[in-house]
Amino acid sequence: MTDQSYTQTAPTSEKARASQPGALSGFRILDATRLLPGAFCSQILADMGAEVIKIEEPGKGDYNRTFPPMYKGESGSFLLLNRNKKSISLNLKSAEGKEIFKKLVATADVVIEGFRPGVMERLGLSYETLKEINPGIIFCSISGYGQDGPYRLTPGHDLNYLAIAGALRLFAADGHPIVPGLSVADVGGGSLMAVSGILAALLSRHASSKGQAIDISMTDGTVSWLALHGADYLFAGKELNGGELPLVGQAPCYNVYQCNDGKHVALGTIEPHFWSRFCEAVDMPELIEDQWPIGEGAARQAERLRSLFLERTQEEWVAFLAPADIPFSPVKTMEEAMRDPQLKHRKMFFQMEHPTAGTIPQLGFPIKLSETPCTSYAPPPALGEHNEEVLRLVGYSGADLERLKESHVV
Repeated sequence: MTDQSYTQTAPTSEKARASQPGALSGFRILDATRLLPGAFCSQILADMGAEVIKIEEPGKGDYNRTFPPMYKGESGSFLLLNRNKKSISLNLKSAEGKEIFKKLVATADVVIEGFRPGVMERLGLSYETLKEINPGIIFCSISGYGQDGPYRLTPGHDLNYLAIAGALRLFAADGHPIVPGLSVADVGGGSLMAVSGILAALLSRHASSKGQAIDISMTDGTVSWLALHGADYLFAGKELNGGELPLVGQAPCYNVYQCNDGKHVALGTIEPHFWSRFCEAVDMPELIEDQWPIGEGAARQAERLRSLFLERTQEEWVAFLAPADIPFSPVKTMEEAMRDPQLKHRKMFFQMEHPTAGTIPQLGFPIKLSETPCTSYAPPPALGEHNEEVLRLVGYSGADLERLKESHVV
């Protein structure tokens, strides 16, 4: 792990959490999910102060615990997705494991699950069952295609959800869809939609005292992200395809160009006044009135700009165009992004202490709250680290814990 000049944003301790309550302090969330969508959702809620209890399979835990890269025996991605949480290893297939889960539900505000539709019902832990125990419980299900419909039981991953939503064609090179570099459906269609739904349900419960079920489909969420480019089809009958529409690779004024040092820059001059400033700065005033060419005209203009940007290095272009005050940026590597003055100022990278991995890097809090800021108070937990603490919450003793271990319930 290289030194990234991180900035510590908050002390790491339960004492710090108590002294600086977050927006969701006092809420208890049971996270029975695995992998990225649920983990990112519950980490956002934990950063906001909620008590998140991670329910994991004994002996295995969250699958993400084994994903590379590994750092001092810990998964790097697990370390970035599970701060501020507690972990209990609980066998939900066992009768006593289910009983423990139900007792926890009686004390909780939210349950998040990410199994295929029908699994929680087969376990006897459906929303209909749990709301009998706790009428105020909010039960959030995150799945690929939703809890109903012809695809409800179809397996899938981020790439599949983007494909079904009609969004994958927006990511294209030479006319062929490519694998996007970010998990758009998992995070945008899953995690963030789940956070929004949970917060809305908590507000609704405040007024009605009633909980509710939340059905999050990562495919549905991805479709909703088509609000901009979907207009081309819905109102003009144009099919979506990366590289063939102005804002998805076709327009020279909104594109990525290589410099003569092999690095790249991003030109985002959508507005006419920005485009005009750019054209004047590079001594191409004849292009001002031709901002949105199509067909061969677009190809010729793009070639002119490709040749233009090959005349200088990335650093030289950034310095040259800075006085023009236009949307223009260097395409940064991960290392460069982590040294970026804007991101450092916004505290988007920091460090915290982990009991076995030592000092570990973390990605910062994207939601800035003035009165109840997000904080970092506990490192990602070891599997089952909080078994005793959590079981005592619902009346189990130390002797009970030993018995539950022997029977493989925890």
